[in-house]
Amino acid sequence: MDARGGHHRDDEGDEEAAAAGAGADGGATAPLLAGVAPLGYSGRRRSHAGDLHVLSAAFLFIFSAYCAAQNLQSSVNTEGDLGTVSMGILYTSFTLFAVTASPVVTWLGSKRALVVGTSGYVIFILANLVPTWYTMVPASLYLGFSASIIWVGQGTYLTSAALSHARDNNLPEGQTLGNFNGEFWGMFASTQVIGNLISLALLRDGKDGGSVTGKNLLFVVFLGCMIVGIVLMCLLSKRDEKGNTAPTHSSFGAMMKYIVAPLKDRRMILIIPLIAYSGLQAAFVWAVFTKNIVTPVLGVSGVGGAMAIYGAADAVCALVAGRLTSGLHSATSIVSVGAILHAVVLFCPMGGLLGAAVPLFIGALWGVGDGVLHTQLSALLGLLFEDVKEAAFAQWRVWQSGAIAVIFFLSPNITLQAMLILMAIALIISFGSFLLLTLVVEKPSTTRS
Repeated sequence: MDARGGHHRDDEGDEEAAAAGAGADGGATAPLLAGVAPLGYSGRRRSHAGDLHVLSAAFLFIFSAYCAAQNLQSSVNTEGDLGTVSMGILYTSFTLFAVTASPVVTWLGSKRALVVGTSGYVIFILANLVPTWYTMVPASLYLGFSASIIWVGQGTYLTSAALSHARDNNLPEGQTLGNFNGEFWGMFASTQVIGNLISLALLRDGKDGGSVTGKNLLFVVFLGCMIVGIVLMCLLSKRDEKGNTAPTHSSFGAMMKYIVAPLKDRRMILIIPLIAYSGLQAAFVWAVFTKNIVTPVLGVSGVGGAMAIYGAADAVCALVAGRLTSGLHSATSIVSVGAILHAVVLFCPMGGLLGAAVPLFIGALWGVGDGVLHTQLSALLGLLFEDVKEAAFAQWRVWQSGAIAVIFFLSPNITLQAMLILMAIALIISFGSFLLLTLVVEKPSTTRS
């Protein structure tokens, strides 16, 4: 459907009318993301690229607070391993709820799902102001639910904005998805830098999380960041594709059929190992890298700096990888680079390395790999599963969060060497499966008309 020449009616609930307005005024910001687009009349509706900027900024505020709070759990909530146990519960809950997140997002609409999803993060920060088993465990359980909603909503919303932008401006879908994902994941990776620097500044004089006053001040600042992020979420335009991809689930059986639909596609089966590895490597950095590699060399105070470098490398790589994405073939080359860098880290003899710069260098390599995986997985899921994108992004979160939970529960019980072997095996299997995906897909998705 070509809506670019139509008259724009300012009705956010009507996707076709909204697309018409966005197509007309989206050219003003498109050169920043996806090449030169024609300039047109500027309506009152925000452009698709403008929605991307708002979405990225909202996640920047929310996850600068959450990611830093997550990194501190093992330090500030040490009684009975409350922090570590809470994180394991959180990601187990995330895994279970992600299974049914796609029909919830379809029912709510992607914008409402994003707004509702922020509530769990606010409650989690509030629980950290009074950390007990009666506050942290329920908050972690609810955050698992709301996280599944916000992340499926994010993938659905960003994919819809990118594809609409591409169609309205006659741009390649693969390139546009890569550019949109590059900006989003670049901004998201910056949360590790900003959040850890805030923690470092407010807890710099303390030990094991600082004084109670310093910790409470930190979480109050985090709460302020959350509020700003929620306000930005509310400013997003609605883009509920009611006539396109939102099925009606008249029965439980119909709902389950929609949820498992991507699993009947061999492309999804082949990409799941890489999705799971993306979760394993992220949790490895949070739970193992900081404890067993950074702390012995730099001490507890060096964790914030190492994670900031990890986040900076992640952000830069996400931006670059997004710009280079044009479809499955380019994604294969980009993922190959990330896999090689992770292989170098996993197979090098860490025990024989000395010097304060080594953990920082290793952190940077992990960050590069993380930036590669998130941009390429998000872009490819949007391209390969456009018709069932809510279910496809739900599958991403199911397998990724499940892998994260595995690392949190395993890390206290196995040695670093055993964990490195596990990660190396997972990398080989996931990369091999991804290479097979490039063989079974006859043509890149970007060749679609």
